Amino acid sequence: MRSMETPDTPETPAGDHAASGEGSGEKAPEPTGIAAQNWDTAAADPQYRAAVVDLLGALAYGELAAFERLAEDAKLAPTIEDKAELAKMASAEFHHFERLRGRLSAVGEEPTAAMEPFAAALDGFHRQTAPSDWLEGLVKAYVGDSIASDFYREVAARLDSDTRDLVLQVLDDTGHASFAIEKVRAAIEADPRVGGRLALWARRLMGEALSQAQRVVADRDALSTMLVGGLADGFDLAEVGRMFSRITEAHTKRMAALGLAA
Repeated sequence: MRSMETPDTPETPAGDHAASGEGSGEKAPEPTGIAAQNWDTAAADPQYRAAVVDLLGALAYGELAAFERLAEDAKLAPTIEDKAELAKMASAEFHHFERLRGRLSAVGEEPTAAMEPFAAALDGFHRQTAPSDWLEGLVKAYVGDSIASDFYREVAARLDSDTRDLVLQVLDDTGHASFAIEKVRAAIEADPRVGGRLALWARRLMGEALSQAQRVVADRDALSTMLVGGLADGFDLAEVGRMFSRITEAHTKRMAALGLAA
């Protein structure tokens, strides 16, 4: 759900391509430090290895939770066609999960152990943001998941080449964006009052998602150290602030794409 394919939507949010520099009109800088290394070289640093295992574990559990949620949301779909569309998206999320699980096994890590530290936080987020109807589910799938994707794309820019490629591949659009935009805009056109309710819902999702991301990072020493600059080419504290500003800006553009006030 990273790309917006509907022709009359605003340009793609900047955060959607934060890791690659795509859409900026400028050539992305050549990677340096860890970003220029492959996994075998970078993983010699045990702290970096631990941070990547945390990252892959969090992302894997997120994909598994997304699969479960989309399958559940399909029950709210008003038509068979809509149910089938969500089922296709759920299948794509599960395929992403399988790739991440396979990668963790390939580097000698037990996937369940890598995912376990993130299960409570992610499950809690989904309990607190359970949609009450079909439209809220669509907004959550588009807005909520895109916030997480923006975060992972930002981090991916500082990863070794092998891990970066995998992370960006599993963040590929599964069809959420254009589907959600089409359905939500049509609903608002049919009943403009729907827009106010969904705008409030999307703002709540934004707050909950950012709070959850901050809690997850704070609870994992290796991951937080990588983000605030304790590892080579990591973010410094000022850059973390800029990162969340970029994520917020991308969220505002997605709200506009849905026809909602940020």
